[in-house]
Amino acid sequence: MWKDDFNTHHLDTGKWTMIPPGKSDWNKHMSTYKDCFWFDSGYVYLRGIRNPDTASDPRPFITGGIYTKGKFAFQYGKIEIRAKLECATGAWPAMWMLAEQNKYGAYPKNGEIDIMEHLNFDSIIYQTTHSHYTLNLKQTKNPPHSGTASFNRDAFNTFGINWFPDKIVFTVNGKETFSYPRINGVDASQWPYDQPFYVLVDQQLGGNWVGKVNPQQLPVQMIVDWVKVYQ
Repeated sequence: MWKDDFNTHHLDTGKWTMIPPGKSDWNKHMSTYKDCFWFDSGYVYLRGIRNPDTASDPRPFITGGIYTKGKFAFQYGKIEIRAKLECATGAWPAMWMLAEQNKYGAYPKNGEIDIMEHLNFDSIIYQTTHSHYTLNLKQTKNPPHSGTASFNRDAFNTFGINWFPDKIVFTVNGKETFSYPRINGVDASQWPYDQPFYVLVDQQLGGNWVGKVNPQQLPVQMIVDWVKVYQ
């Protein structure tokens, strides 16, 4: 079992790295700035904030995220993440997984598993698989690649997957909410989920899907209690 209870006052860099900024919708506001991360009473707060220093970094707002890239990846088993999701216009907290190695080629050929994504003030979360099969071949219905699930917006919830060689079962608070099966007779790219994946947990901000950020509603936080992986 691999786990982090976030019971220290700093990030365990043997397990996690702060996600650096990038050029994609999801990471263009990521920052390693200290105020985007806060550790207290067994929780890590991944914080989306108004940028206090636009002179050296012109982005109007910045946000925190962590991933296990290069430090931990797993293939098959169960992962659960307990967290509370705060709401704001343009807030897009996510818990997801990407392939550690480049087995099949450039993204999205190695697949993506979205354990949980939340938009704005929604009372539902999205649980999704992405791949060459779903994104480029547009095979989103054979089988259905995404589901939604209700959750208690004002409380801590546990989001997870049970990952098998022939299906990925998504859960909320221990209950099955959506399942993505491996199926026969379709393009092989339907199932890139036969390799180790690493874990990302991030308080994303803005983008084409979630829409514009309202800086007046910042800070917004994803408060993470623990991450547990069972194999």
